[in-house]
Amino acid sequence: MACILDGNGRWAEERGLVRSEGHGHGADPARRMVETADDMGLQWLSMYVFSTENWARPAAEVAVIMRAIERFIDANLESWHRRGIRIRYLGQPHNQVPSSLRSAMTRSAAVTASNTGMTVTVALNHGGQGDIVHAVRSIVAAGVPAGQITERTLAAHLPHPDMPPVDLLIRTSGEMRLSGFLLWHMAYAELVFLPDLWPDMTPEKFREAIEIYRHRSRRFGKVATR
Repeated sequence: MACILDGNGRWAEERGLVRSEGHGHGADPARRMVETADDMGLQWLSMYVFSTENWARPAAEVAVIMRAIERFIDANLESWHRRGIRIRYLGQPHNQVPSSLRSAMTRSAAVTASNTGMTVTVALNHGGQGDIVHAVRSIVAAGVPAGQITERTLAAHLPHPDMPPVDLLIRTSGEMRLSGFLLWHMAYAELVFLPDLWPDMTPEKFREAIEIYRHRSRRFGKVATR
């Protein structure tokens, strides 16, 4: 399952707050989503927290987002580790990511690397098109003949080759687009768009989105299956 955590800024604006204040209020819903997914037995959860395009936002807002992500990692690492959750990150290196956040990312990934429970992938400075370009360059560098390149070849050269296709994407805030998130993995994903702004997400709404998915007929171009 994958989730785009959208609507923090609008949530703050609706309450007369500075837009950047909304990002801190998105931490608790994210924590609850991870815990709910783990309690339900999900094996893979990916969260889109910052795209390659988000650098175009005002520098002050970007700085707040970076601090909020760092606090989120530090505040939850111990409980994630106790749950056996594996944490890892998806995104291109960027020199604007604060060193303290990079350290928190490295530390949390190292501490949980051997865990065998749910894998939580945090997408930060991620763009799906960039991932595909990365895979193509890797294939070329490996000298794979053009005639031998298949879908399996490309998938094997993506940043996390073991990541399975996405079954369900949840996006909050009423926006109905992928915004470049995990484009290769979304080929047959079921999409659930919720009107709720991210800070208003609750475990109940999260479970409702999963129930919507469970009642979809997934065809994959073939006969419908449940």
